[in-house]
Amino acid sequence: MAVLSKAEVPPWGLAIAGSTGAVLANALVYPLDIVKTRLQVQIKEHASDPPQDAETTNHKHYNGTMHAIMSIVEDEGVRGLYSGMAGGLLGVASTNFAYFYWYSTVRTLCLSRVSKGVNPSTAVELSLGAMAGALAQLFTIPISVVTTRQQTQPKGDKKGMVATAKEVIDGEHGVAGLWSGLKASLVLVINPAITYGAYQRLREGLYPGDKPLRAHEAFLLGALSKSLATMVTQPLIVAKVGLQSRPPPARKGKPFKSFLEVMRFIIEKEGPLGLYKGVAPQLLKGLLVQGILMMTKERVELLFILLFRYVRKVRKEKLEQLAAIAAKKIEEAKVAMTSS
Repeated sequence: MAVLSKAEVPPWGLAIAGSTGAVLANALVYPLDIVKTRLQVQIKEHASDPPQDAETTNHKHYNGTMHAIMSIVEDEGVRGLYSGMAGGLLGVASTNFAYFYWYSTVRTLCLSRVSKGVNPSTAVELSLGAMAGALAQLFTIPISVVTTRQQTQPKGDKKGMVATAKEVIDGEHGVAGLWSGLKASLVLVINPAITYGAYQRLREGLYPGDKPLRAHEAFLLGALSKSLATMVTQPLIVAKVGLQSRPPPARKGKPFKSFLEVMRFIIEKEGPLGLYKGVAPQLLKGLLVQGILMMTKERVELLFILLFRYVRKVRKEKLEQLAAIAAKKIEEAKVAMTSS
């Protein structure tokens, strides 16, 4: 059997494979997404801060991942761990489809312009990832904003996706509020760029060739590459979440205007280490999501390769049958003409 190659799969096939893996992975670890978001938006309370309304704010301060999980279940039930899941998975599917589509398209174009067998440099891989990430973010960030708001809504103020989007639009920034954190998101394209750049480099170094990886190999490379990207970009992730969520009580309802303003506020209240709050569930989520994502993506890509080969085989056989029928009719016509 011929060697299986991703070159046989069009960009939309690779995009479907990537988004399928992302949705499955995020669905499995969604409670960790809730926990890391809650940890990242909470600010240590000071005596000078205004009192918080228990019905409209997440008033409980979480001391860590397990404390957050137990507190959410106690206050909101198990369903609280899945707040905003529909919007979250919609955002994951759309973002990853857009990312993998543009990444595979641009990378294929890039490879077609270099010598055969020569892989792009690390800088080129990172640039391709950043370009694809930026295009994906421009179209999908409103879903991310709505999901973040839903994840941080307290028990007494839960809203659906449409109502939450209306709340954002009715706020200080109007429709532009749906693109809150766009600058931070564009800067954060270095996260998937580092992730997939590192993944590609590790793959080329450890498993040369273009054949699909085994499940455990894809999981390991995905987890390692995501861990590296998360540690590098965690302060920006925290700042982005701060921009997209409701302003903390200490801000008296005044929203943040830039991710640098969020970072200054966090450092002022909690010190530099505050920029790494929620890093434990963020890392754990990243390890599991990226590992499962790449493992699933490799399997779905393999299915597409086999599907396209089967379709081409069927099409070839049908063309051969039609050619044989045409040749037979021509031969019969010749015989008829000769006999007449």
